[in-house]
Amino acid sequence: MALVTTKEMFAKALKNDYAIGAFNVNNMEIIQGIVEAAKEENTSLILQVSAGARKYAKPVYLVKLVEAAILDTGLDIALHLDHGEDFEICKKCVDDGFTSVMVDGSKHPFEENIRLTKEVVDYAHSKGVVVEAELGKLAGIEDNINVDARSATFTVPEEAAEFVEKTGVDSLAVAIGTSHGAYKFKGEPYLDFERLKKIHSLIPDTPLVLHGASTVLPEFVKKCNEYGGDIPGAQGVPEDMIKEATKHGVCKVNIDTDLRLAMTAEIRKHFAEHPADFDPRKYLGPARDAIKGMVQHKIKNVLNASNIK
Repeated sequence: MALVTTKEMFAKALKNDYAIGAFNVNNMEIIQGIVEAAKEENTSLILQVSAGARKYAKPVYLVKLVEAAILDTGLDIALHLDHGEDFEICKKCVDDGFTSVMVDGSKHPFEENIRLTKEVVDYAHSKGVVVEAELGKLAGIEDNINVDARSATFTVPEEAAEFVEKTGVDSLAVAIGTSHGAYKFKGEPYLDFERLKKIHSLIPDTPLVLHGASTVLPEFVKKCNEYGGDIPGAQGVPEDMIKEATKHGVCKVNIDTDLRLAMTAEIRKHFAEHPADFDPRKYLGPARDAIKGMVQHKIKNVLNASNIK
């Protein structure tokens, strides 16, 4: 049991057509719900920390909570920086004990993205840490990421091959139609699988990553709205599309919105049914259980990643 990199995880996933769940964490209950699910499913696990989580909880607290989760469960866990916007934050997380970092230079021109990514790769690899990068832009909103649909661009397969060769990056997040947040599609959901297949054919040994891949499970949206929420029309990536992506080089699937919805739905329900409660344990406990159930469902039924340690 240890903090580990994703290198071995992805090698196995790439060979066997499944994906590792990468779940965003912000507090103790979210971490506990995720790791309890992973332990029961006997699977590898990535816990990732966004800019918003770093601001909310502070990295030192999150690192120690993840270390506690390892001691408690005996799992090997990769601790990953999600969307590091510059070299300094990536370096800081490497130095703080993260085993994987993502440098997100997708907002920059292609050559600048290569330069920034190569700088992070050189430093991280010297410390035994793996690096994820992003090519193409995902629409949507998540923490400090805000890209409108007109600015979103799909990944160009030939550029992906050049990018990996020039940077030495360990995994690559690609844009094929997913987006951040709870409102991923206004109409019929669509992912460009032909583009994904082409990318995978050009860089078959590079693990690919899907960001913005929450399903926005209807039962949680419904429950939120039933108990005072206001999130009509929320729609995510259908689970069969996630399953299909894992057959074409996608080894890491990022999930954040589904965690938020599961937790919030259960808290709203508890407050509506128990308005006199003010002990946080009374509503955070059921919320933690809701996260555990949702994560188990993802691991077993969507990522096909049960019993793969």
